[in-house]
Amino acid sequence: MVFPMVLLRLADWILYQLLANSCYRAARKMKNCGFFLGNLSFKSSQQSSSFPNITKCGLEGRGSQTLACDIHRVLLSTHSFFPYFMLVSFEGGGIFRALLLLLTCPLLWVLDYELKLRVMIFISFCGLKIKDMESTSRAVLPKFYLENLHLQAYEVLASAGSKVVFTSMPRVMVEGFLKEYLSVDDVIGTELQTFGCYFTGLLSGSGLLVKHKALKEYFGDRMPEIGLGSSSVHDHLFISLCKEGYVMKNEEGSKSNPSSVILPREKYPKSLIFHDGRLAFLPTPSSTLCMFMWLPIGILLSIYRILLGKLPYKLSLSLGAWSGVYIHVKGNLDQKSEKNKGVLYVCTHRTLLDPVFLSTSLGKPLTAVTYSLSRFSELIAPMKTVRLTRDRKQDGETMQKRLEQGDLVVCPEGTTCREPYLLRFSSLFAELADEIVPVAINTHVSMFYGTTASGLKCLDPFFFLMNPRPSYYIEILEKVPREFTCAGGRPSCEVANYIQKQLAHALGFKCTTFTRRDKYLMLAGNEGIVQQSKSERRK
Repeated sequence: MVFPMVLLRLADWILYQLLANSCYRAARKMKNCGFFLGNLSFKSSQQSSSFPNITKCGLEGRGSQTLACDIHRVLLSTHSFFPYFMLVSFEGGGIFRALLLLLTCPLLWVLDYELKLRVMIFISFCGLKIKDMESTSRAVLPKFYLENLHLQAYEVLASAGSKVVFTSMPRVMVEGFLKEYLSVDDVIGTELQTFGCYFTGLLSGSGLLVKHKALKEYFGDRMPEIGLGSSSVHDHLFISLCKEGYVMKNEEGSKSNPSSVILPREKYPKSLIFHDGRLAFLPTPSSTLCMFMWLPIGILLSIYRILLGKLPYKLSLSLGAWSGVYIHVKGNLDQKSEKNKGVLYVCTHRTLLDPVFLSTSLGKPLTAVTYSLSRFSELIAPMKTVRLTRDRKQDGETMQKRLEQGDLVVCPEGTTCREPYLLRFSSLFAELADEIVPVAINTHVSMFYGTTASGLKCLDPFFFLMNPRPSYYIEILEKVPREFTCAGGRPSCEVANYIQKQLAHALGFKCTTFTRRDKYLMLAGNEGIVQQSKSERRK
């Protein structure tokens, strides 16, 4: 009898929470849609006007003052935190966890704030490895936070000398970004329960963080000089404990031009060069639904597009364009060697498919030299591929031999970079050839990234070609003049830097000194070197 009674009590509690506790929230949502007007809206407008807009906050002389604020609905221009839980679910937990979170959207719509947050935390974190969350927090979330950072809120935050963020969101989701990119001194957020190396999906004993109570406990009798919050009643309690309180309100014209309130890339406090993850869009409920609806079509389309690489070049190009692949080629396609050797094409590296698209565009076979290419990628590649060993002498001999047999394509960055930056070029290629043709390559995707640092690399081509309309931009520059090559007396590193600058100028990118090792240490916690098996070493 005990077990049925427990089930009945559990069902009773769920019904109470879903119905009684959430009816008021549902009514408020209907009011926002225009069903209830009058006294409620009048009270809301009165509360909103009790604190000035953030635009009234002066930025001068704030260097010695302390600021307290939240990241949700204050620093971030997006009012919903669903996309960030979806990123944790998809990138950290996998596609089925993401689908489960999406299916709860109708339920989340009627739940109150606290229950909604608890449900999303449970689905996103239950059984999730701590190391997977750390990787997502370090390599995936910062990009989306920066792209939705509110311009005015950031300017006020940056003007303060000391910054403390209080948030009901899980601390593990926001702390890394806030401290590394926004130089926040301390982050007080909701703590999650763990068991061994996994999250349980439940909150710690302290429960969901209540911001005004947490602020009292943190500062004691001292009041921070500046408080930023939203127009909600809970945030009014929070910022009323500060000497100056400001609220985020909808700016006139911001709905028609949302980019006007977003922090532009050139003002980022720290350059976003490296990031990981497969999703190339902010996964709101509607956009995530579109992705799942597209997924079966995208998988079939990706396989079809890969098989096109086995066809003759002209047929492959025409059928690829018919399937939605867009290729823009510019420059002199008929590059021939003046000596009895092949031409060395030096490319920027965006995806594993760079040599394939270049070979197809030129309409002639090329040999690609690569690092750490999976056996599966070699199997499906429609062109010759040669593995390099990272032994400079051995790799130089291999490339020299291949150049004597025909044209060669090399990506001296050694790894891909998604953002408009070029990594440092390895100078080995400059020592091998006098006839060097730089090739500027860029790509555009709308749904999935075709590169990864911590995932399965063999799936990279499939993800890129799963996009509805993936595009490639290829510009073939003129051969490097002889006086700028090693044959003209230039050091190899100087030649590599010269070509890097030429390609960066053609693409409108910036040159960096970051390397493959820097990228993988930041994103994956390793040096990006695939250990060879014993059988491969014998070969």
